[in-house]
Amino acid sequence: MVLSSNRVEDLSTHACNEEGFELPISNHDVPPLEVHRVCLPPHKTTLEKLRQRLLEVFFPDDPLHKFKNQTCLMKLYLGLQFFFPVFEWGPQYNLKLLRPDIISGLTIASLAIPQGISYAKLANLPPIVGLYSSFVPPLIYSVLGSSRHLAVGPVSIASLVMGTMLSEVVSYTEQPNLYLQLAFTATLFAGVFQASLGFFRLGFIIDFLSKATLVGFMAGAAVIVSLQQLKGLLGMVHFTSKMQIVPVLSSVFQHKDEWSWQTIVMGMCFLAFLLTTRQISTRNPKIFWLSAASPLASVVLSTLVVACLKSKAHGIQTIGHLPKGLNPPSMNMLYLSGPYLPLAIKTGIVSGILALTEGIAVGRTFAALKNYQVDGNKEMMAIGLMNMAGSCSSCYVTTGSFSRSAVNYNAGAQTVVSNIIMATAVLITLLFLMPLFYYTPIVILAAIIITAVIGLIDYQAALRLWKVDKLDFLACLCSFFGVLFISVPLGLAIAVGVSVFKILLHVTRPNTGVLGNIPGTQVYQNMNRYRTAVRIPSFLILAVEAPILFANSTYLQERILRWIREEEERIEANQETAIKCVIIDMTAVSSIDSSGIDTICELRKTLDKRSLKLVLANPGGNVMEKLHESNALEGFGLNGIYLTVSEAVADISSLWKTETELPI
Repeated sequence: MVLSSNRVEDLSTHACNEEGFELPISNHDVPPLEVHRVCLPPHKTTLEKLRQRLLEVFFPDDPLHKFKNQTCLMKLYLGLQFFFPVFEWGPQYNLKLLRPDIISGLTIASLAIPQGISYAKLANLPPIVGLYSSFVPPLIYSVLGSSRHLAVGPVSIASLVMGTMLSEVVSYTEQPNLYLQLAFTATLFAGVFQASLGFFRLGFIIDFLSKATLVGFMAGAAVIVSLQQLKGLLGMVHFTSKMQIVPVLSSVFQHKDEWSWQTIVMGMCFLAFLLTTRQISTRNPKIFWLSAASPLASVVLSTLVVACLKSKAHGIQTIGHLPKGLNPPSMNMLYLSGPYLPLAIKTGIVSGILALTEGIAVGRTFAALKNYQVDGNKEMMAIGLMNMAGSCSSCYVTTGSFSRSAVNYNAGAQTVVSNIIMATAVLITLLFLMPLFYYTPIVILAAIIITAVIGLIDYQAALRLWKVDKLDFLACLCSFFGVLFISVPLGLAIAVGVSVFKILLHVTRPNTGVLGNIPGTQVYQNMNRYRTAVRIPSFLILAVEAPILFANSTYLQERILRWIREEEERIEANQETAIKCVIIDMTAVSSIDSSGIDTICELRKTLDKRSLKLVLANPGGNVMEKLHESNALEGFGLNGIYLTVSEAVADISSLWKTETELPI
């Protein structure tokens, strides 16, 4: 660090230049006090600053660092690895890795097949679409994805949102073809939106869906989904298409004459079985396969029961005929013009954001457990491209499922080959096993969905939010009750609005506080936090814990003046030494704009009129540069900027002492 040991009387020699702002040191009879100078950052042109800022915003992870100092051939190979991660793990793949991948792939297939059929029903789509969506997307992700444990397929949240938003405008029973077209089109726009976020590295947009928002949203969605399954669980034919809790419960009790006791008995038995196996596996992770295999076992067993008792089970509704064969192309079914296009775009964006949030969160969770990195932007592109391809092959929105990924991880998956094995099992099912689902009861699909979504209700996370952050808890409640009583998209929008309000509140009303010295140290801390901290006579030391911007500059000026007034009142009441200097600790002020600079200058002038000196301590490089370029530093004189609070206190105290010792 650079030190200065001489006071230069000429102000120009102390002004801030490219090397730094020279701070004054006393050269009178008292021993010289060494004070560090506050330096400016290295000079950069506007284009250099813009380039650095854009790199920080869009490329914080420096994704191209591997390409430095490489040959053209190596750069080409690294480029293939960057866009197609299969070229990264593929050359090292061997038979030792294949065995656990086969086991995990078959395990998640046993879960994916019944869940695929169930979630398609949740989205008000034909059950076969759920199986189509469990075949093509996993194959595409295995080439483009960077997570080793993400199990791809339909998920409950995206299915619920798509089914809710589309069915509010288009009836899936009266206009099934139009509904299917809109579902595929929404999937296309979801994929375009997801891939665009990854390509343009705008993934930070999805960060507005905070953890608190998602906790409340998923809990509310789980309740709504579970109540919607009462139609299948009770064997009802007529049921409301609305997703709010009041219409759903009203519909249940208005059509009590449709309740089927055979369906209720079967549904409750299998629901109890599924919940029991889930609970056992949760308590003993070593037998994870029990909960993973129970949905398929329930489908097989219930199908056999209905097939054997078909003459006596007239009250139990079944899936019926499902067509055999591979995914039919659906490009000709994309709805790209017409009055319902805005609906498809809106549905695609909302479901795409939720699918992306879940997929990336799940991928990063299991990557952290195995100590490897998942590139969020590459994941966005992979999920987006697989949904774009899926929309052209009779699939709807898919992403990484937490339940299937957890099973995949616990089963010992080593690479994304487990997704290929799962897709192969689905392929065999599509080609040869579809007639076996003819007698599969719809009630078993309802039981599977209820079992899956119950895990989305995380009351422990809600309790933690209450303990840690009340505003986060408020956002959680808004999301939960918004989904329950208003609608799924509006409930989500309200929760995001509360989260954004919280951000604005922190920006516009930043924390400030009075600092005191920790005895025996040069450390200054908030006096409310550290009771041992003591005030320094004649000084008021304040900390600002946020950037000083147009949104908070007026508030900060008013709050600082209030701190000064309150301190003067306290001093008058206690008959202590009057304030002569106000020091603002700028350590936490990461940036400042023109409004903030004007506020600092106005505050300095206001305090000058009251014979109070304003001093800035430890301004950051960005702040220092803007203060210098605006000529605001000139008004602070010789003793206006210091590197630390302790140096400011020591040097200014020394100057005061020197002034009192000078002969009159």
